[in-house]
Amino acid sequence: MQSLVEHTGRINDLLARYGVKFGIYKNHVFHEQLFPFDPLPRVIPKDEFTLLEKGLVQRVNALNAFLRDIYGGKQIIANKIIPEEFIFSSKGFLPQCDGFVPPKGIYSHISGIDLVQAKDKTWYILEDNLRIPSGASYPLIARKLCRLASPETFTKNHVVTNKIYPQMLKETMDNVNTGGLNVILTPGRYNAAFFEHSYLAEMTGSVLAMNNDLFVDNNNLFYKDNNGSAKRVGALYRRISDEFLDPMNFLPESLIGVPNLLTAYRSGNVAIINAPGNGVADDKGIYYFVPTMIKYYLDEEPILKNAPTYLMFDEKQRKQSLARMDELVFKDVSEAGGYGVVFGRELSQDKKTELAELIEEQPRRFVAQEIIDFIDLPILEDGKEVLRKADLRAFVLAGTTTKVWPCGLTRFSRNPTSFIVNSSQGGGFKDTWVLSR
Repeated sequence: MQSLVEHTGRINDLLARYGVKFGIYKNHVFHEQLFPFDPLPRVIPKDEFTLLEKGLVQRVNALNAFLRDIYGGKQIIANKIIPEEFIFSSKGFLPQCDGFVPPKGIYSHISGIDLVQAKDKTWYILEDNLRIPSGASYPLIARKLCRLASPETFTKNHVVTNKIYPQMLKETMDNVNTGGLNVILTPGRYNAAFFEHSYLAEMTGSVLAMNNDLFVDNNNLFYKDNNGSAKRVGALYRRISDEFLDPMNFLPESLIGVPNLLTAYRSGNVAIINAPGNGVADDKGIYYFVPTMIKYYLDEEPILKNAPTYLMFDEKQRKQSLARMDELVFKDVSEAGGYGVVFGRELSQDKKTELAELIEEQPRRFVAQEIIDFIDLPILEDGKEVLRKADLRAFVLAGTTTKVWPCGLTRFSRNPTSFIVNSSQGGGFKDTWVLSR
């Protein structure tokens, strides 16, 4: 690791040359910046990763079972495991997808599961990201560049290779491909994760396309190449939110979607990765019920824990949580990227009153959680090691089997007092080493 530290400058120069950037919109202005990389890796021992792997596979299998059920027979509602109004009031539930089973019955092909490790070494899952989770490309290219800068580091340490992610992703796409090209649909270079879209297209041999490269004819999706030839698309890895995917079926004002894409999808002629409508399963309110889902669908005890969570939708839990505002963190279920997260202890009395009134008015919109004092990891700052909060986004791919990528995106806060590690909030990233022995 010391060798990596000595080569920090060269590694960051290489990242800049490769254009490893992350863009954010702020005050209606697009800012593109290098994604801050720290050379000190997070190290996960083999036995610890084996436990994580089992728990993550279990969780994603249960979430896929839930999506099949909720857009199908809805037995979990009939059996009163989850309140009906809680499901259908979720912004992530899409009636347009009801009654349709996607190719191979897989909804979440690529799941980004966010975890933190408490100081007693217990891992807790904070969020399930089942729509368009991003971030796999960053540790993938960082590892590649670290090897270029310091090959001796990886000959001395027993680190499982992370180079298999593109092959895992290609196999996942091939598994549900209905006959045609694999295409990655990007909204364009002003998207925050455009680097990832282009990099994964190159690494998987997929076509990188924008909406004007695609069209639907006779309920089939086609890609029009530079020569004007039309080729059928069998699997579409979309990097566009549900509501913008198809102006004929979702937001009519969308300028980045493909008209009638949902019609082709519902006709069974193209797989969409991840499936539209997955948002109902990664709703922060539905998160509360995932341990119950594991027992209900798999007849197993959950291997990994949720952070202790309270539903503001439940009157008793709401009253108890509002009486403990200083001890809890409150989350808006419709927000992402670190937005809508409020620590009660950081609010003035007026702001506490304002939040409590909003929660009373819109209880379905919020959950509360116990604050987990998760571990700090060392990072380099001005040439010195300092400790900062860090989480882990694990990537779980569902194809013929469900597999966990032996790596992950470790994000850290650059603010010494902040628990928010998201890139959109100014955080950085580091490589995640899974040891082979």
